[in-house]
Amino acid sequence: MFRDITIEELREQQKIKEFATIDVRSPSEYREATIPGSINIPLFDDQERAEIGTLYKQTSVQVAKERGLEIVSAKLPAFIREFAQIPGKKAVFCWRGGMRSRTTATLLSLMDIHVYRLSGGYRAYRRWVVETLAAYEMKPRVVVLHGLTGTGKTAILRRLEAEGYPVLDLEQMAGHRGSIFGGVGLRANNQKTFESLLLEKLLELQDAPYVVLEAESKRIGKVVLPDFLVQKKEAGLAIQIEAPIEARVQRILEDYPTDDHEAYLNAFRAIRERIHTPIAKEIAAYLEAADYEPAIRLLLEYYYDPRYNNATGQYVTSPEITLNVTGVDDAVEQVRAVLDSLPAG
Repeated sequence: MFRDITIEELREQQKIKEFATIDVRSPSEYREATIPGSINIPLFDDQERAEIGTLYKQTSVQVAKERGLEIVSAKLPAFIREFAQIPGKKAVFCWRGGMRSRTTATLLSLMDIHVYRLSGGYRAYRRWVVETLAAYEMKPRVVVLHGLTGTGKTAILRRLEAEGYPVLDLEQMAGHRGSIFGGVGLRANNQKTFESLLLEKLLELQDAPYVVLEAESKRIGKVVLPDFLVQKKEAGLAIQIEAPIEARVQRILEDYPTDDHEAYLNAFRAIRERIHTPIAKEIAAYLEAADYEPAIRLLLEYYYDPRYNNATGQYVTSPEITLNVTGVDDAVEQVRAVLDSLPAG
């Protein structure tokens, strides 16, 4: 038979690389929020879950159970095979550790596939995330990359992370680049998903001497940063990245996909009234013609740069270090030199 596992036990087990968590909720529940790294093997798909829920509420619990058994029986061989293909230890969970995870764990144990069941389900995990973040004390020093749009701050972070430096990539966790065009080509995460990803990374980096992140406002796309992180960021070591506008335009062309033309037009319509009318008209003409390079340059000069300069005060009083760079390669080299000079403790 299976046995229940608590959140604390799950955390310990997840340190074993072969350990897998399997979300047996419906695909839409999984997309809404899950435990990071989990695999979705749904006991019921969205339509089946809705049908059983309706029977449960409008007919009877027994009829709902019978219909559920009928659905599961028809796809049981394929369902079992999916679990059998996953190596190592496994823990299954549903919304609150109820019928779906219990049924799954029981069926698997009958087929000699031994799993744990997360006590309290995803709801218990979510409670742990909220409570842990509410009481979290961030120990590492924070190093904050500042710079005008297009200076390659995100690219710098990802290069540093790939080299093993301790990095918090907040935009990646949010699924958004933080600007009005920041959602182009991306799927924005909700607050639940963001907080889960953030907490997992914070715990991973809690013993690092410092953490590098990008200067962001309190809100990125759909998500809001916790107060403790905002405060640490504001008190952090500020590094200002400065690059020529030509390099910034090229960086944006590389970072933002141009295949979703309508997304660019919609994003521009949201800010058009904030730009001087003749300039806005010129930008619109370039965008409508899919001539992105001059459009981006004008957006930088007449929208992003003025807004950044006006808002800089909310991020940092004055940069402690200013780096003049020619591009991302040069920036990475210079930022790396700064980080390597920081005290270890």
